[in-house]
Amino acid sequence: MSTLLGIDIGTTAVKVAALRTAYRKVQLVGLASVEVAQAGGVSEAIQQAAKLATGDRGLGDALAISLEGQRSTVKVVGLPASAAKSVSEVLPFELESKLPFDIEESVFDYRVLPGLRDTKGEELAVLVGVAKTADVVARIDLVKGALGAEPERVGLGAFPIANLLPYVPAIGEGVIGIVDLGTVSSDVIILKMGEPIFARTVALGTKGLPGTAAKLARELRTTIAAHRSQGGEAPVRLFLAGGGAYVSGALAFLSSALELQVEVLPTPTLDAPGIAADHIAVMARFAKAIGLAVGLGPRPIGLNLRKGPLAFERGFAWVKEKVPLIAGLAAVILVSFLFSAWAQLYAKGKEKVVLENALAIVTKDVLNDETREAARANELLAAQTATTDEDPLPHADSFDVMVKLSELIPPSMTHDIRELDIQKGHVVVNGVVGSIPDAQAIKASVAAERCFADPKITRTTAEVGGTSQVYVLEFDIKCPEDTKGGAKKPTTTTAASSSAAPAGTGK
Repeated sequence: MSTLLGIDIGTTAVKVAALRTAYRKVQLVGLASVEVAQAGGVSEAIQQAAKLATGDRGLGDALAISLEGQRSTVKVVGLPASAAKSVSEVLPFELESKLPFDIEESVFDYRVLPGLRDTKGEELAVLVGVAKTADVVARIDLVKGALGAEPERVGLGAFPIANLLPYVPAIGEGVIGIVDLGTVSSDVIILKMGEPIFARTVALGTKGLPGTAAKLARELRTTIAAHRSQGGEAPVRLFLAGGGAYVSGALAFLSSALELQVEVLPTPTLDAPGIAADHIAVMARFAKAIGLAVGLGPRPIGLNLRKGPLAFERGFAWVKEKVPLIAGLAAVILVSFLFSAWAQLYAKGKEKVVLENALAIVTKDVLNDETREAARANELLAAQTATTDEDPLPHADSFDVMVKLSELIPPSMTHDIRELDIQKGHVVVNGVVGSIPDAQAIKASVAAERCFADPKITRTTAEVGGTSQVYVLEFDIKCPEDTKGGAKKPTTTTAASSSAAPAGTGK
């Protein structure tokens, strides 16, 4: 929550408005007006008015002041459309020939008016407010000397009143004029749909009324005519603000003289708890001060002369003032972080207990051994699922049998294989040899092979019409590696070499 002060320094009185802002909420918490003569000087009037508006609770978080329109110049400058992105660089050259003083000794701010003009080479219309740097510095030093704090913004003429647009919708309805009626001078600003498009200062105020009323009306008519001469639309309503807004008979006289609907500026729709009823009744008197305070918020509408070398910079003193607030916020953040960390740890602890209980139930049901430790559960699971990585292929196949039989038959033996039948690891050899002892020798050789088991000759018969013997030899293919837990199949053929000759007639 921030407290913003708007300080309207007039010729005869100083008016101060205090706003308190929070998230999307603005409250008017203080209004004060102190006569300069009664206070003993401008500086003293500023001190007393600020103290009354803030209730002696300090100066708040930011200040805004303004410079009288008679100590500044406001012009509408035409620029080519190509200069839209470099207005601030081009304006000093355009203003140099139009000012009665050196541009290097001045400070300015501007607003690019909406829409484009028809004049070729001057498609952009830029509203510029210019003042001497010395005058702005003098006003800043005046407030700094009185309050010990620098203003953040320096407004110009009646421009700060345009900041009241969100709270006074009437000033955004078409083309309207606002007259900040002072004691010795009056600032006039014309707005179109809430956007300032023209401003001028009239060297007449409430001093001398009613004798100077006709002259004041003439000056206002001249101001409106000057605006229309630049292609502007005539205002349909005129609002009075400032100290002269409540002068008796001013509304009726100006309405008749200007042939316009003249009214006192409506009361802003601000929440104003604690504001005295007599101040609320004359709220238009504080319009500039309230507008200055509102302009310290986001998206101000008026001009700000704290530019260039006069740009506002917050010093270390401001940081020191904010140390308690920063420390409080840091403490809140720290407590929130610690609470969040504790809550997460507590939730994780609860989750761990639930998971450990679930693990105990599962390990007891599946592994027959209850445990709440993940490492132990992995050990039990590994013990029950451990299996030998057995090679599914047999260690001796049909081709190995043919090769091995060819190797087992000596070259000196006459031998023929009429039929070789291998089914499901059982081998039947139907062969022809010269004699029964030869068949027995083949059986003995087969029995000596590690992958051939249970060899037996089931039948021998004499060959019809010859002297040879026909035999039938049966055995099983069963290598030791094929049993469960046996060694893996070697990379080379176990039963026979692939380079051996196939079984056939002995050589």
